[in-house]
Amino acid sequence: MATSIKKYEQIIIETLREYAELYNQQRDGIEAKVIIDKAEKHYQLLSYGWRKDDYQFYVIFHFDIINGKVWVQENRTDVLIAQELVEKGIPKKDIVLGLQVPELRGEMGYAVA
Repeated sequence: MATSIKKYEQIIIETLREYAELYNQQRDGIEAKVIIDKAEKHYQLLSYGWRKDDYQFYVIFHFDIINGKVWVQENRTDVLIAQELVEKGIPKKDIVLGLQVPELRGEMGYAVA
C-alpha cells in the first residue's frame, strides 16, 4: 500500500502543479499556489489575491489520502478531476468523491469510502 500511496501522492502533486501553472499564466492579480502537507496527506490548490478592490481567497482543489484512498474534497472547477486522476493512473476503486453525498458516491463507479 505504501508504494501506491507514494504514486498517488506524485500524481496529485503533478496535477495540482499543472493547474497552478495554467492559472498563473492568466496573471490577473490572482495567484494560484500549491499547498502540500505530506505528513498529514493533504494537498490543495489555492487561489488568492486582489482583483480591483476585492480580495479573493478560495480553495480550487483539495485532496486527502485517507486509508490508501484519494479523497476529492473540493473541486471549484468544471474539470472532471477524478476522471483525470484515473487517466493518470489512480484506479476508480481508490478514489472517493468526498464532495459527493455519501449515498450517491458508488453510483458513479468510484469508491464509497
